[in-house]
Amino acid sequence: MKRLSRILKIVQVFARYRLDTLFLSLSLPWYARVLFWLMLWRYLIPARQPEAVRVRLALEALGPVFIKFGQMLSTRRDLLPDELAEELKKLQDRVPPFSGPKAQALIEQALEQPVSELFSEFEVEPLASASVAQVHKATMNDGREVVVKVIRPGIGKTIRKDVDLLYTMARLVQAVWQEGRRLRPVEVVSEYEQTIFDELDLRKEAANGSQLRRNFENSDILYIPEIYWDFTRANVLVMERIHGIPVAEVDQLNEQNTNMKLLAERGVEIFFTQVFRDSFFHADMHPGNIFVSRNNPSSPQYIAVDFGIIGSLTPEDQSYLARNFLAFFKRDYRLVAQLHVDSGWVPADTNVDAFETAIRSVCEPIFEKPLKEISFGQVLLGLFQTARRFNMEVQPQLVLLQKTLLNIEGLGRQLYPDLDLWKTAKPFLENWMKERMGPKGVYRSIKQQAPDWLEKMPHMPQLVFDALNQVRNLDNSRQRDIRAYQQAKDELETRSSRRRYAGILFIIAALAVSNPAMMEWLCELPPSSWLLGAIGLFLLFKRS
Repeated sequence: MKRLSRILKIVQVFARYRLDTLFLSLSLPWYARVLFWLMLWRYLIPARQPEAVRVRLALEALGPVFIKFGQMLSTRRDLLPDELAEELKKLQDRVPPFSGPKAQALIEQALEQPVSELFSEFEVEPLASASVAQVHKATMNDGREVVVKVIRPGIGKTIRKDVDLLYTMARLVQAVWQEGRRLRPVEVVSEYEQTIFDELDLRKEAANGSQLRRNFENSDILYIPEIYWDFTRANVLVMERIHGIPVAEVDQLNEQNTNMKLLAERGVEIFFTQVFRDSFFHADMHPGNIFVSRNNPSSPQYIAVDFGIIGSLTPEDQSYLARNFLAFFKRDYRLVAQLHVDSGWVPADTNVDAFETAIRSVCEPIFEKPLKEISFGQVLLGLFQTARRFNMEVQPQLVLLQKTLLNIEGLGRQLYPDLDLWKTAKPFLENWMKERMGPKGVYRSIKQQAPDWLEKMPHMPQLVFDALNQVRNLDNSRQRDIRAYQQAKDELETRSSRRRYAGILFIIAALAVSNPAMMEWLCELPPSSWLLGAIGLFLLFKRS
């Protein structure tokens, strides 16, 4: 019954915001088009606002799970029109908190102690609330200030039901729309399902936070709060409470004379350090998750929270991406095209010349602007959109990277509009490439792999013998295949010869039957002639 009421709610929202207009311009089967034309609300409810705005409002009306789905979709610019992606970026989790006493009961159940014993102070009223969890202030018995994050009760069942409905809608879209298979809606929902259910296990977020904290230990540019593992469970996370200025509060930052230029440049440095040095980057760096320390405004330090979404790149992806950026700013479009092919991001049979021309047509107009106005995020977006025309497979790790880069870039230019992203990033990328490809990188690679080599060295003779044995067996197998092929070929030729002779005999017989004179002549032949003819035909068929 609840599932039916949820479906009716979706239909009501669909009608209220006239989402049918999204489908009428598509190449749908005739029965789907007739169904849309028969919807009565088309003639009663006008569609006054742009389609992208109506999609955003509909998702907000459907609640937290759909809002988060829209937020995730906003990062998939490889699938959505730009105006819809921009509108979905405006989605915000405006979710009222659940009962404070209920949250306290959940915390006590998870940690198996009363909050009065766990903390010297605990505020029942939540500090902040979101779709999946809410946060309460507390003080440890030793005086340390912490925040306690607790998962909403019953949210797992709600998410499961809504995700199942999303799967149903995705399969429907894929079935009735020709472009549905290319956009892969079922895979998009699957990706969302994994992300949102990962957020329900706060131990994963705690592990991500601990790793980031180790990566930036004693750093002057980024501070990660401490995770208290003894007080962390699947649905409860206890973390050091931070005191900082929300990064979007530019007026407050200016009031304390924050060095905005340095702050913006350090944001870029943090991003490239996470991506290229650590291959472990905070992939949800929107303004709500980023703060600035009040301690030293002249040398500002970022503080990051909420580690539910983390991205990483393989060493190959790191290398290709860095070389892509450097080649792009040198206007070496041939190298950019070749790198896409070499990395496997586009098919190996891609016409590199045509791909290079397409990339040039997208990128050249960008260089008409001053370098400081060139957007790294837009460069990536342009490259991905161009590559999509050449059947580029969607790379989830690059989508997360693009989303994070757009966030960082927008944040940096909000703090310091004259930020020259290239001036900040180029030295980092060049130094990283030198360290990776130069003598230091080679030495470091050898040092890392030497223990494995030493461990495998005693087994090398046997491995070489096995490899040679496989080659010999492969050669024997090849000879057997050649013999089998020749035998099959001979058999086919034999059958073909027999069919030819049979055909000739059939023609002779047909002529004989149709020609009385020939039949009479054959009947007058002596028995010895028939015997010799039969023996000759037998030997002929046997030889063939």
